Formats: sequence, C-alpha cells, structure tokens
Amino acid sequence: MGSMVWGCVTDFFTYETTKSVVVKSWSVGIINRIVQLLIISYFVGWVFIHEKAYQSIDTGIESSVMTKVKGFGYHHNQVMDVADYVFPQQGAGVFCIMTKVIITQNQFQGKCPENGQRFSCTIDEDCHSHFGSIQSNGIITGVCIKSFNETVGKCEIKGWCPAENDQVKIKPMLDVNNFTIFIKNSIRFPLFDVTRGNFPSTMTAAQIKNCTYHPDISPSCPIFRVGDILNYTGQNVAGLADKGGEIGINIQWKCNLDLHIENCVPKYSFTRLDEPFAKNAVSKGYNFRFAKYFKTENGTEFRTLHKAYAIRFDVMVTGNAGKFDTIPTLINLVAAFTSVGLGTVLCDVILLNFLKGADQYKAKKFEEVSEAQIEASLAQSPGSQLSLKPGIKSSYDSGAISLEACDQPDLSTTI
Repeated sequence: MGSMVWGCVTDFFTYETTKSVVVKSWSVGIINRIVQLLIISYFVGWVFIHEKAYQSIDTGIESSVMTKVKGFGYHHNQVMDVADYVFPQQGAGVFCIMTKVIITQNQFQGKCPENGQRFSCTIDEDCHSHFGSIQSNGIITGVCIKSFNETVGKCEIKGWCPAENDQVKIKPMLDVNNFTIFIKNSIRFPLFDVTRGNFPSTMTAAQIKNCTYHPDISPSCPIFRVGDILNYTGQNVAGLADKGGEIGINIQWKCNLDLHIENCVPKYSFTRLDEPFAKNAVSKGYNFRFAKYFKTENGTEFRTLHKAYAIRFDVMVTGNAGKFDTIPTLINLVAAFTSVGLGTVLCDVILLNFLKGADQYKAKKFEEVSEAQIEASLAQSPGSQLSLKPGIKSSYDSGAISLEACDQPDLSTTI
C-alpha cells in the first residue's frame, strides 16, 4: 500500500512535454517568421503604442461649462446687446444667438381671422376641416370671416389676436459674425483625482481679453469668434442667419497621465449638427417663440410675441485619461505571447494540407494506436504497458512517454 502511494506521488511530480518535429523548410520557416513578426508588430505598434493598452483608462469624465457672449449688432433699426439676442441668459453649455426676429405686437385674448392661404374660406363649412388643427395660431371656431365686399375670407380663431404672420421678410442681423464666445470648462477624472481647466492657470486677464482662438497660433485661448467657428464647419453667417442652424463645439480631453500634467490640454473641434436637415424643406434651420407680457391700466393682459431665428451652440465635453497599471500590462503581454503561437498553427495547416510530403509530416507528428495493437501487445507481454522497453514509463496524466535520465540514449550518437 505504501509503495503504491509513493508511486502516485512520484508520478504526480513529473514534467511532461509534447512531441516536437523540426521541419527544415525555407518556405515554411519564412512564413512562420513573417506571421510572428506581424503579430509582434501589431501588439507593439497598435496595442501598446497607439492604444496604450498598458494603462488603466478613466472614461467617466466630470465636466462643467460656463459661456459668455459679447458683441453689438443692428436689428429692426435698434442696437442689440447680449440681453437682447442670447437665450438663455444664464450662460449654459447650450445657448442661442438670435439672428432674426419677427415681432407681433399688442396681442390680446379674443377672436380674429387666421393668416395663411390654407385657412382661406368662402363659407363656414370650409373651416370645419380645420377643427383640431395644430398648424393654426389658435383654436378654429368654424366661422368664416369676410371683409366688406370680399367673397373669400379667413377662418376665425380663438386665442391671441391679431394672429401672427411669420411670412414677412426681415433682414437678418449679420453682425453676429463678429460676436465672441467665452467658454470656461473645468473637468475632473475621478479615478485618478485629476482636475484641469481649458486654459492655463498662468494666463492673465489681459492675455484672455486680447486673444482669439486659433488652432495653430492660439490653441489655448478660450475666446472664439462666431465667424471663425462657422468657417471651421464650412458655413457662414449669410447662410445661417435667415433660417438659423445648430453648431456643435466639442471639447475633447485625451490625457496621458504618464506624462507631465501640463500636457493634459483640450482640443476643440466644430461641426454643424443639423447638417442632415440643411437642404430639407421641412423644419429647416432653428427657431423658437417667446413672449413678453404686459397689463393695461384696467388689468387686461396683452403681450408682444417674438418668433426668433437663431444659431444654436451646443458645447459638448468628451474625453478620457490613462495611466500605467501593472494588471492591464500583464494581461496584454500574456495575450501577445499567446498570439505568437498562431504562426505555428498556420504552418501546421500548410504542412498538413498543402506542401509536398504532407503524409510524411503527418506520420512524424501523429502516432496512431488501434485497439488491436493494444490487445496484441498485452497478449505478448501480460502486465506490461503497451510493451514498453524496460526503464520507459507511461505517465498517468496524459499517456505521454517519459524517460528516466539514466535510460536516455547517448546524445552524441547520430541516428
């Protein structure tokens, strides 16, 4: 019993290796080295250098954006300042600069004729088809209102009167081209507890007031000229001022924290967000309505309605930060070393299927043992293991043959 246990212990603490066949072939050898070189180049060039797979990455960027617009323009023969043309006024990351406004003054609650050719009528029944319409400026009452001696009238609405007429031609405010936008952006990467701002802390107030952003000359300046932003997107004020549009300002933070923290700086890019609808006849551009409310001396409420066409700016902050970490480095190194073995797999496929002498290679690489051979061996030498030579043992783990050191042939003998 003790000898059996000791035999199990000694067989357990053994080392087994697979059978190797050395093929001296130029073509297969070149293919093998080329595949290995490509795999190593991929991991070194793309995985480690380009993708920086040796780093831990923090994509949960925390961001705060504050904006401020400055400039003066003329519209409706009046001087317009920031309080007139920027909405909302709180300086958020999404804001609008108004380029054109259609004003309907002194609207009171009541009944009046609708505007627009679609609401033309000759009898009351012509207006019944508009019941529940959301295209009107009020609730359709079903009455056709005609002026004196006219045969064609307009359907009556109940709501704010007089009804808005947004088809009037108004010259847009092209001074928007010279307006400036100040953007203050602070970010934090919580995984590394790193906080950064979009312009250097050493920049003075005088430097900020006198600079204008340029991707090459002044990339850290936080003041952007509207005309320049539109030019970066391939647009211009003349093309957007009449109907409005949507512009995206992307602040991208891509920081390698293995370098000095001062190298963690943002990059700006600009795009027109409503480009898919630029040539669409429906819902083209960008506009919205707002009203200013007043009361008469007797308490009757009235309002001034504004339909504003504007350029909407969306400030979007994206980014990630990376720093060296042992765990992802080891994981990718193991993946690299494992992938190098793909060259052997490819060469085996070529040797076994496509090259001359494939049968000889198969005979060297694989040994087949049938049940008949096993039974014949057992009949010749009962109690033996496949008629193995004395001193040669079979491993209990996988059936591979292992040699004792004292039984190995003289390596200097040439076979």
